[in-house]
Amino acid sequence: MPHSPALKLKLQKALEKKGADYQPRTRHLLPDGRPKYINRLILEGSPYLLQHAHNPVDWYSWSDEAFETARRLGRPVLLSVGYSTCHWCHVMEEESFEDEEIARFLNENYIAIKVDREERPDIDAIYMAAVQAIAGSGGWPMTVWLTPDRRPFYGGTYFPARDGDRGAPVGFLTVLKKIGAMYHDQPDKIQEAGQTLTQAIQQQLRPATGDRLPGFDLIEQVMEDYKAYHDPVYGGMSGKPKFPSSLPVRLLLRYYRRTGDQKILDIARLTLEKMAGGGIYDHVGGGFHRYATDKKWLVPHFEKMLYDNALLVMAYLEGYQVTGEKHFKQVTEEILQYIQRDMTAPGGAFYSATDADSLNPDGHREEGYYFTWTPDELKAALGVDRAKIVSAYYGVGKTPNFEGRHILHTPRTPAEVAKTLDISENTLRETIESAREILYQTRNHRPLPLRDDKILTAWNGLMISAFARAGLILANPQYTDRAVRAAEFILHHLFLNNKLYRNYKDGQARHIAYLNDYAFFTAALIDLYEATFDIQWLKKAIAFDTILQTHYEDAENGGFFMTAEGQTDLIAREKPNYDGAEPSGNSVALLNILRLGEYTTRDSYRLRAEKMLTTFLGSASTRPMALSEMLIALDFQTDKAREIVIVTPPGKRAQADPYLKAFRNTFLPNRILTVAAEGEDLSSHARLIPVAGKKTALMGKATAYVCAKGTCQLPATDPELFARQIRQVDKQVPKAAE
Repeated sequence: MPHSPALKLKLQKALEKKGADYQPRTRHLLPDGRPKYINRLILEGSPYLLQHAHNPVDWYSWSDEAFETARRLGRPVLLSVGYSTCHWCHVMEEESFEDEEIARFLNENYIAIKVDREERPDIDAIYMAAVQAIAGSGGWPMTVWLTPDRRPFYGGTYFPARDGDRGAPVGFLTVLKKIGAMYHDQPDKIQEAGQTLTQAIQQQLRPATGDRLPGFDLIEQVMEDYKAYHDPVYGGMSGKPKFPSSLPVRLLLRYYRRTGDQKILDIARLTLEKMAGGGIYDHVGGGFHRYATDKKWLVPHFEKMLYDNALLVMAYLEGYQVTGEKHFKQVTEEILQYIQRDMTAPGGAFYSATDADSLNPDGHREEGYYFTWTPDELKAALGVDRAKIVSAYYGVGKTPNFEGRHILHTPRTPAEVAKTLDISENTLRETIESAREILYQTRNHRPLPLRDDKILTAWNGLMISAFARAGLILANPQYTDRAVRAAEFILHHLFLNNKLYRNYKDGQARHIAYLNDYAFFTAALIDLYEATFDIQWLKKAIAFDTILQTHYEDAENGGFFMTAEGQTDLIAREKPNYDGAEPSGNSVALLNILRLGEYTTRDSYRLRAEKMLTTFLGSASTRPMALSEMLIALDFQTDKAREIVIVTPPGKRAQADPYLKAFRNTFLPNRILTVAAEGEDLSSHARLIPVAGKKTALMGKATAYVCAKGTCQLPATDPELFARQIRQVDKQVPKAAE
């Protein structure tokens, strides 16, 4: 690569800094094992960018330097966006970006830029909108052709390297040549395409503003859609692939609570059961893979994402509250165990993801190898007798279900398996539980999938919420402590000079935070308050919402932009309005505002929330199924949220425990919760939470107050009375039932 002497020295020093144990991810190695190529990505912190630091492609990161170089040389820009655990990103790297002929053509005719979508979701959203406009759909790897002024004019996703590869008539190298020629031969056509696409992107990323405040009937409308399109056999939505987020279980559980609609509860329960029984769930190590490629939830793409598992903890936790199904509690605890032992950084924060691929015995990367088994491997690890039981339980028969190997799943109930084996269910459970740990330790002797060890504020916020809520509902202080440690890490390492940052790696915080970072972390702080009743967390939540309001909010129309005011390196400023696998920052921020409004009783929160609801859900063109997380906020707003204050005598906070036990046994999502002891503890709460003011512990006993919309029920000095009070629901009668 034609680098200047100064840049060569800088890259070489960065390589040396990696240390003796550093293993370059490339097939281009010198005889002594050093990489043949080093590009600018060696200077980055992103694990995804570092994966490409030794490609023969002369990669730039997203920077003014890259676009200025393209302008100066008169070249188009090739933008490649992906993430570290993306299987097809790895495939395209091996086929095209490691290919010296393709790299040479790129280096001589383009300026090539690599972006980690998890570090720069703003860039990803803008150019994904372009690809969707061009191709009708999108995904990763994302490949986009840009002009030097950052306007897209062509794009796609994965491209096979050459004509005929994988059955494609035209390969990546040919596309590069044709588009390169068009760029130089038809500049007017390129500029016109870039301008048209840019205008379309700007319009798409700024949703039309609604004109009416939506009501509960909008949720009813969506529930009818879920009834029509759900999969009645395997749960989730009909068809494939299947993502856990495509059917929002937590919204369904809220609707069931408000209406008593048994059909909706059945859909939610079936979905939770089938996901937990499928191969999308890691039955050995806990945690869920990203999505299933089939309708049965059997064959996943094997990457595991922090955000998926955080959201699924909350779904299974609420499913347990509503149904009392102990298996849902078990899944919750197994996910959290997986996070604690495999995904927790030394300082207490959480890593981002693990890869779908790992090395097989031949030294080649293979999707799913680490997670799958053969019958002989099970026998070697467990012994013949125990392997027979485990194989029967996890559906390991004579016919493999994935690439000659077996994905563990539970197609039959424990009762059915125990009857077939002529053993008791208790014996079966004990055998499976002991075998799981043996299999976990056994597979850890295999090469582990790559772990993306960057720490993202947004995803940590989701997992902090998961641990905090589990700590509260399952009465497990260890979970709460995990949440506190992670939050303290974010505050210490990623909140600097009154600015929140997006990610942290190798001792350095990078990239000013986005909407999702502020919104998810603010939600985590509110959840931490309700798990600890330490008023500092609520104060911090209010402070972070104030920063978000000041620098990200659309004061005129409501809602928030993805990026802070003043950012200049993008062609559009997105206002997110879609809940995908990861919730929209606007959806989470809206619920934060509603919760903070209930705590503080400040009318400004109500006004902001109503403006957001009108903007996003108050238009005839609204697609409410695309904003399922925002509908959770709408459910909160249309309900009479309970304001629960439990006051104990001074120094006797433990007297609140019987009331909290009753609270844990009641699914009450639309509420605020405060526990304080009389004296300065209660006074400090009342200064921030007016409903806590003038409350006392009657007759020297813990007393619970349940209020809503300015009206309180009789103070409860009996936990049973309190339980009856919070079980009361203002029922909504579905219009279909009227």
